[in-house]
Order: sequence, then C-alpha cells, then structure tokens
Amino acid sequence: MQYQISGKQIDIGDALQVHVKDELGAVVQKYAERPTRAQVIFSKSAHEFVCETIVHLSTGLTAQAKGVATEIYAAFDNCAEKMEKQLRRYKRRLKDHHKDRVDPVEVFGGASYILASEEGQDEADDASLQPMIIAEMETQIPSLSVGEAVMQMELAHAPVLVFRNEKTEGMNVVYRREDGNVGWIDPKNAV
Repeated sequence: MQYQISGKQIDIGDALQVHVKDELGAVVQKYAERPTRAQVIFSKSAHEFVCETIVHLSTGLTAQAKGVATEIYAAFDNCAEKMEKQLRRYKRRLKDHHKDRVDPVEVFGGASYILASEEGQDEADDASLQPMIIAEMETQIPSLSVGEAVMQMELAHAPVLVFRNEKTEGMNVVYRREDGNVGWIDPKNAV
C-alpha cells in the first residue's frame, strides 16, 4: 500500500511516519484485502492536533476518518480507531451480500460545479437569473450496485451520491433524507 503522510504547517518526524504506517497498515490489512493507497494529513487547530485519513480500496470504495486530540499520536490513534470501525462495518456488509465483487469498480468522468448562493448575488445578477459558477472541477462517477452506493455514501459521510447502476446501466442517486432514511432515485428511460 502506498502512503502519503503530510502535515499542514507541522513537521512530521520519521518516528510518527513509522507509527502511522505500522498501525494503519495493520488496521487496513485486517479488514480490507487489497488496499491501494492511504493519505494521512496532520494539522493543528488551536491547541489540538487533527488527523485526517483517507484510504482507497481496490474495489473503488473510499473510507475516511478524522481524529482530534491534544497530542499528535493520540489524534492518530483516535483516527485509526474510527477507520477500523468503518472498515469492520464495510467488511460485515460485504459478507452480508451474496455476491462478492471480483472486479474493481468502473469509474466514469463527470463535471462538478459549485454555484454561488443567493445571498452573495446583487440585484443585477437577479435580473439575469443565471447563477454564477464559482468552481468547476472533474469528479468520478462509480459503477456500483445500490447497496454498494449506500455503503460508499455512508463511508464518505456524504449527503448524496451519484452513481451508475450496474444492473440498469442508468444514472442513479442515493441521498440521506431528513428523517434519517436513505432515498434512492432511479429514473426510468423514456422510450
């Protein structure tokens, strides 16, 4: 597994890097069969250290965790515990499904836009009714089953996930509803 360990305005020593590789490697190897890469970022917020970890799995799914503590090692250990919990749940869900994924998730390119909020617009912009695009970036749209899409949305702590349904080959959306349940949008192809 490839590791990218960095600090935002913090020097990361060799001892911490070895600790991260050993501990995170053990956690990920226990629950994920073929992890591809891990990104660990340390930063400081006031008097506390923050550790953010992103692990990319060969199945195309991504697990994220964040830990906060007054000491940098404790922040990482807190983050590693959360990562272990997520990966344990992920593995349990995979065992619950009858079909194991043998091929990696197919990923398609797409565009992602960030639009200006209405508060930032003045009256001249209101007349045009065209939202101002603040940022335009590329994003990846995975080809997943509905269950895997829900799992990926929960692992990423995202409110919504757009994916290509493996069965119908159509674009679908899963989202977190206000009542705590998960909604699924499956538009039917008009003929």
